[in-house]
Amino acid sequence: MKRSGNPARTILPRRASELAQWHAAAPQVEVLEPSLPIIDAHHHLFGTAADPVHYHLDDLYQDLGSGHQILATVYVEAYKSGWRNTGPESMRPVGEVDMIVDVSRSPFQMPYGQCQVGAGIVAHVDLTLGERVTDVLDAHVAAGKGRLRGVRHCAADDKGTLGSLIKNRPRPQLLLDLSFRRGFAFLEARNLVFDAWIYHTQLDELIELADAFPNTVIVLDHIGGPLGACEWSMKRDEVRAGWRRSVRELASRPNISIKIGGMGMIMFGFGFEQGQRPATAYELAREWQPYIETCLEAFGTKRCMFESNFPEDKQSCSYVELWNAFKLATRTMSADERRDLFYRTAGQTYRLPEFTQLGDSIAL
Repeated sequence: MKRSGNPARTILPRRASELAQWHAAAPQVEVLEPSLPIIDAHHHLFGTAADPVHYHLDDLYQDLGSGHQILATVYVEAYKSGWRNTGPESMRPVGEVDMIVDVSRSPFQMPYGQCQVGAGIVAHVDLTLGERVTDVLDAHVAAGKGRLRGVRHCAADDKGTLGSLIKNRPRPQLLLDLSFRRGFAFLEARNLVFDAWIYHTQLDELIELADAFPNTVIVLDHIGGPLGACEWSMKRDEVRAGWRRSVRELASRPNISIKIGGMGMIMFGFGFEQGQRPATAYELAREWQPYIETCLEAFGTKRCMFESNFPEDKQSCSYVELWNAFKLATRTMSADERRDLFYRTAGQTYRLPEFTQLGDSIAL
């Protein structure tokens, strides 16, 4: 697919139809270590067939059934999927929780067994509501029917081209905002995780937030978003060095864990989306390994978990090759360390003990 010289155009995702053709033309690949249990700690569902970019339950079913042993998934809010069209604005995101609970009432039947989609749910909540957020949180908990595990209020922003493409840009320095923090304060009592989606330029803000709320579990999404596209493409070494320092500083806060994934997104600047075919696991592992190693060195396996971030990462690779890449990147680690990364940390963080026990019962 040809890209224009417009820097904004170079980070726009392929349309779903183009993406399907791109993947269909790739050769079939072998699934590595198909018996290794996995909890996919982060994925989405959104859009309709009429939308240029979408990812439906059927798409997810196809990916989950492609060969890896996915025991369960954690569904994370995105793109106002399933939001209600009427009622108070603050309550409309509850429709997304209704939607995922409804479509995943029964586990998917896979060749390897069952997979429970949305075993844990992370919902969108506008935490700038402050004290008024309590009713919204309670509504989400009720809608989740025992599956709500956390909330996300995206704070990711950039002053350049990337930021200009964000439809609903957050307030500047959202994580430091007093009204946001008043709302954030209600998460601890409800035992809710906060998923943080920010860019590398905002990691210091997350450090301050973690220090202010040391008893609230925070999960940093997508390794903290070290940007590498548009203007950032000329500063990749500088970005990586600063990101590495911040990750190490974040890791000194025991209430923070990190999701390893999201690196297939175009904004990371690896350029796989421009290839004639989707990236192979070996190509992915080669480029992602330094970032994976930094996260592991800083946080250890007990606070790191792998995520697919599908369908966003589908712009670079298939579901099979993404998990193959993670398996290749950890092939020298012990069995216990790998179990942490592929399902135990996610199971503990999002309170999914039955799937952790199931994973432990499966012989590798």
